[in-house]
Amino acid sequence: MPELKFIMWASAFLVFYPYFGYIAALRAFSLVKRRDEPGTGGFEPRVTLLISAHNEEKTIKEKILNSLALDYPEDKLEIVLVSDGSKDRTLEIAGKYPDRITIRHYAERAGKTMCLNRAVPLAEGEIVVFSDANSCYEKNAVKLLVENFRDPSIGFVTGRTRYMTEDGGGFQESIGFYARIERLTKALESGTGSCVGADGAIFAIRKSLFKPLLASDINDLVIPLQVIRAGYSGVLEPRAYCEEGTSGSRKGEFNRQVRISARTLGAILRNRDLMNPLRHGLFSFKLVSHKLLRMLSPFFMLSLFAANILLVQEGPLYSALLLLQCAFYLSAVAGSVGSRPNPLSRVFAVSYAFAAVNAAILYAWLKFLKGESFVTWSPTRR
Repeated sequence: MPELKFIMWASAFLVFYPYFGYIAALRAFSLVKRRDEPGTGGFEPRVTLLISAHNEEKTIKEKILNSLALDYPEDKLEIVLVSDGSKDRTLEIAGKYPDRITIRHYAERAGKTMCLNRAVPLAEGEIVVFSDANSCYEKNAVKLLVENFRDPSIGFVTGRTRYMTEDGGGFQESIGFYARIERLTKALESGTGSCVGADGAIFAIRKSLFKPLLASDINDLVIPLQVIRAGYSGVLEPRAYCEEGTSGSRKGEFNRQVRISARTLGAILRNRDLMNPLRHGLFSFKLVSHKLLRMLSPFFMLSLFAANILLVQEGPLYSALLLLQCAFYLSAVAGSVGSRPNPLSRVFAVSYAFAAVNAAILYAWLKFLKGESFVTWSPTRR
């Protein structure tokens, strides 16, 4: 059964490659190509901080106070609240700060992306920072993001999010595992030219590079892809971070992953020209490895398991591999239950994180193929 063996081993490679093999490949690239670090101090262009909000009366005051306390010259920082059909007290609360907060309220809810299409052209800053009402920035975050634009070849800069939850067990561990993998991947991508996407709660672009988006576009991927297509690079600023609450439940986090994955699939399809290595070189390799292969990972997991079952009589190696796969899925089930932190529960949590993300991607494929889109949604409440 040589063909079946090839399918099994190829599937095994393609399951692990987008997460771990890709990181190894990026480390190898970094040995021959390194990005120069930006300078510090003295570079303070006009900046617009856009805060996207929909019915955020419980968090908007904290977000406004957090934004007003940012370490950036007040006369060079425009703070704009972009309200997507808010009907609660969000506008009333924001209206208490008329000297510092500009409110752009769009009465008919159209989704975050369509509101950005309207708000970005009105921004006064040459650098636009995208933020959410439920994410609070570290004091120096904007300054650290902006310093990278000293390099004229940089078109976008992303920070990172620290996810906070009252659950101190496996749920927190699973979120932390995936976030660490993503952060390391973006850091290595940045060091070798450009990272692929951005963190939607904390990233900045040159306003001149913004182009209108489709309502179903996932802005933290499509905007960076637009920047790359324009000939600029994007980097991670690891020192710039914000804190954001999770949904607080596995179901809420799963639904978030489904939404993100479905929108990512649409973005990849509409920007497939960027996967042409003859035109986009190393970036096409990154886009395929980081995004496309991750979106295909659940299918590789299924083919790996099915092929392994059919090959189990080929020898003890295949029997052992099947047992390992079964042990992985059982540990994922155990991780879904959650428990107090201990070495074994952390293993379960990592298994659960990997399985849950891929289950969400598989479900997103069903949504995507049925033509469902996610234009509006309710953000996480802390």
